Amino acid sequence: MRNRDLDDPMTTELRRQLIHQKKFLEQIYVDWYRLIQADIPQKTGQILEIGSGAGFLDQYLPELIKTEVFYLSNMDVILDAAFMPFSHEKITAVIMTDVFHHLSEPRRFLHEVVRILPVGGRMMMIEPWVTKWSSFIYPRFHHEPFNPKMESWEFPSTGPLSTSNQALPWIIFVRDREKFSREFPQLQIIHIQPMLPFRYLLSGGVSLRALMPYWSAPFWKWVEKKFEPVMDKWGMFALVVLEKAKI
Repeated sequence: MRNRDLDDPMTTELRRQLIHQKKFLEQIYVDWYRLIQADIPQKTGQILEIGSGAGFLDQYLPELIKTEVFYLSNMDVILDAAFMPFSHEKITAVIMTDVFHHLSEPRRFLHEVVRILPVGGRMMMIEPWVTKWSSFIYPRFHHEPFNPKMESWEFPSTGPLSTSNQALPWIIFVRDREKFSREFPQLQIIHIQPMLPFRYLLSGGVSLRALMPYWSAPFWKWVEKKFEPVMDKWGMFALVVLEKAKI
């Protein structure tokens, strides 16, 4: 992935191939998808994924509407997440994996989520997270910006994937939780589950070589289980689940 243009659709195509080739990494995505499945509301309606390009969630949710910000041959809809082409209250769930922290205008997106979800509909995301451990790792070993002190939620856009702040989900849903609740009272935070202090790092992600063989994955999963009581200090990612409430 070195020297690749992050905003080139072909880079996303390559990411998809790498995730399947790197079995250690692929298993992490499988675990993420199972967590997401468990939180999908039991309501009739369509399930929407934002930024589907590199993933394979559709293998677990065949009815999924797959979307991307640029053209890819296997997508159902090409869209800007700040202006979604869906009717009011017609989407049961909005799902994202490693996408929210790339949104330079998160308020516009959140307003769209409120518009398209019915009462009881949910938004679920897996995102990088801010802890003592991740604050040491991300600035040193990851190419994306990591700025928990960013004052504004919005930031300049350089491109759909090159634009990012890995700390953005934590900023909005933890640091600025009171502000978020005032601005979006319809979106109630159901739970936030920090996770994955070691496995993603050891997998090498989509940018680096794996540091551990696939056969060691169950051992590292066992190690991470032992860290659950202190995951708020060690987690590098988090599952965030929000539900639209009647106000």
